[in-house]
Amino acid sequence: MKRLSDYRTIVGDAIIGEIYQKAKKLYGKRILHINSTFIGGGVAEILTSLAPLMNSAGLDADWRVLHGNTDLFGITKQFHNSLQGEDVDLTDLMKKIYIQANENFAAYALIDHDVVIIHDPQPLPLIEFYKKSQPWIWRCHIDLSNPNETLWDYLKGFIIKYDLAIVSSEQYERKDLPVRQRIIQPVIDPLTRKNIGLTDVEAAEHLSKFDIPIDKPILTQISRFDKWKDPLGVIEIFKKVREKIDCRLVLCGSMAMDDPEGVEIYDEVRRQIGDLIESGDVILITYENSLLVNVLQQMSTVVIQKSLREGFGLTVTEAMWKKTPVVASRVGGIPLQITDGEDGFLVEPTDIDGFADRVVELMKHPKLATEIGEKAKENVKSKFLITRLLIDYLDMLDYELKACRS
Repeated sequence: MKRLSDYRTIVGDAIIGEIYQKAKKLYGKRILHINSTFIGGGVAEILTSLAPLMNSAGLDADWRVLHGNTDLFGITKQFHNSLQGEDVDLTDLMKKIYIQANENFAAYALIDHDVVIIHDPQPLPLIEFYKKSQPWIWRCHIDLSNPNETLWDYLKGFIIKYDLAIVSSEQYERKDLPVRQRIIQPVIDPLTRKNIGLTDVEAAEHLSKFDIPIDKPILTQISRFDKWKDPLGVIEIFKKVREKIDCRLVLCGSMAMDDPEGVEIYDEVRRQIGDLIESGDVILITYENSLLVNVLQQMSTVVIQKSLREGFGLTVTEAMWKKTPVVASRVGGIPLQITDGEDGFLVEPTDIDGFADRVVELMKHPKLATEIGEKAKENVKSKFLITRLLIDYLDMLDYELKACRS
């Protein structure tokens, strides 16, 4: 079990002491998190750390997963895409399957906690099936800056029953939502297998186990195989970079249970670059292995994040924590993490040449890459670690419980 004391050497006694003091106001309070998958994606990773640390601080935190099937997750993946601006044909059957999955869950999931926190759209309608006697909070990890209006109007019918909506950026706050909104930026946990420190020797040994050569510079993107992560665009960047520097591309992305489109995107990538895969110039990885992700982010010469839309982009944070220079799209929550030219580079998502130029610059100038990497880690340490998220949640919970009593 994760304990607060484990983080003292990373964040210092002052931060740990602050958490304990804030938590005193919430002793004995029972907090429930609900999302749609136990593994795969940033939400599950955050909850894997956040729930135990809430318990370590003195709260009673629980985490449950909505039971779904391929029909539900196919629909909610469309919802995810449409919240990021894509068109959707919202049919009565889609609504029925969506509602039924939540009603089925409510039939056996007892909710008698002091606060309920619902993550993302999949379990959003649960509030319909309980007698509300506590604060319900919707935590949206998705970019809401330009949602499809038809879908947004439908989901808003559920959201207005909540006491608070939490988003990752002020860009995602909605003026048409008559619910209080709060900004809490996501974070990483420095003590998970994905982020714990490794020596270069250890990292190289792990790469060899996965048959990833280190005989030339490595360019890596770690993301689901998702249209919004634009893996085909990454390949175009790689081709341009390779004209100037002999390097290798690694695309690493797990297949999350609630993302049925992943297989289709992966197959399309394979079809388009079969020759590069055969030659070993491009390596595709699709299985969940946190230690491998850690090693790839540490050993890569440059990490790229070519998102077209992005809720926040914790893979950027992870690479920065490992002092690896990042070249990323100027979208969503990524500019909240990177100051262009200081601790990373930001590029417009459609600028293939701009991405390639920045990658080449970093590969040709190791001193620049090192300087940017050092600044990147300090930025993450001060702003984007799990202890800061815990403080934000403690403040939020204290406020919501007081508001409920008043």
